[in-house]
Amino acid sequence: MEINFIFSILVLLMSVVVHEVAHGYTAEILGDPTARLAGRLTLNPVKHLDMIGSIIVPIVTFITGGVIFGWAKPVPFNPYNLKSQRWGEGMVALAGPLSNLCIALFFSIIIRFFANSNLLSQSFLEISILIVIINITLAVFNLIPISPLDGSKILFSFIPYRFDYIRSWIERHSLILVLILLFFLWQFIVPIIPWLFKIFTGIRF
Repeated sequence: MEINFIFSILVLLMSVVVHEVAHGYTAEILGDPTARLAGRLTLNPVKHLDMIGSIIVPIVTFITGGVIFGWAKPVPFNPYNLKSQRWGEGMVALAGPLSNLCIALFFSIIIRFFANSNLLSQSFLEISILIVIINITLAVFNLIPISPLDGSKILFSFIPYRFDYIRSWIERHSLILVLILLFFLWQFIVPIIPWLFKIFTGIRF
């Protein structure tokens, strides 16, 4: 259990770090140097650790449910520096979940083609499965259109400016909406994760 927990923590930390760095690099490409100037375009996890999201929440979720979840400090960016004012913020937001799906896809390919061969050790296979599950979970969670999750910024990119009052309302009630999501709605979203896992890897978990 201890080893499984340690590996889970390490996988989660690196996955959320890649997620945040993807935000920063996308913003950099689109014209905003804020993340680079803040020293956040690095895979060094120390630069991205959030005491609650990176340590306390993962420990609590693992102990209480056997699963592990968390987040890193959001990479700062200034949407007014982006070349595309219409789509830029949505593109920066999409980069995070997309990076997690790319990680999941990479290790899914390994699992799909080499799981039944003698080329992979059982321990490496188990770690690969863990990586896929955690990254799919991060992608699915962050794509939910509730502020401050990435999905809300992606949604706002498609909503005409005349409906900005909807964005204001969602952002104003973000804490309540996230709590409702975690305690009441997440159980209905969770089944998406094993479904995507099977599509990616070809196996059930």
